[in-house]
Amino acid sequence: MENTAPAITLYSKPACVQCTMTKKALDKAGLAYQEVDLTQNPAALEYVTEELGYSMAPVVVVDDHSHWAGFQPQKISDAAAAVGATA
Repeated sequence: MENTAPAITLYSKPACVQCTMTKKALDKAGLAYQEVDLTQNPAALEYVTEELGYSMAPVVVVDDHSHWAGFQPQKISDAAAAVGATA
């Protein structure tokens, strides 16, 4: 049986244009993701700012070695290619 849990975590905040654009690009690429609202989750905010070092949303975490901040369509395409999704 296939693992259906999303490997990608999208840390976002409400009314964030780059967050919305990132969600649309992930959907278009066929990538499953779990969204975490940084305004509602203090532990997630601390992880993104203190551990990963980002100060803007969205933050996309593919794995421990692949993560970025902001709307970055090329990185979404690269992640889709790596998992064999349709980019």
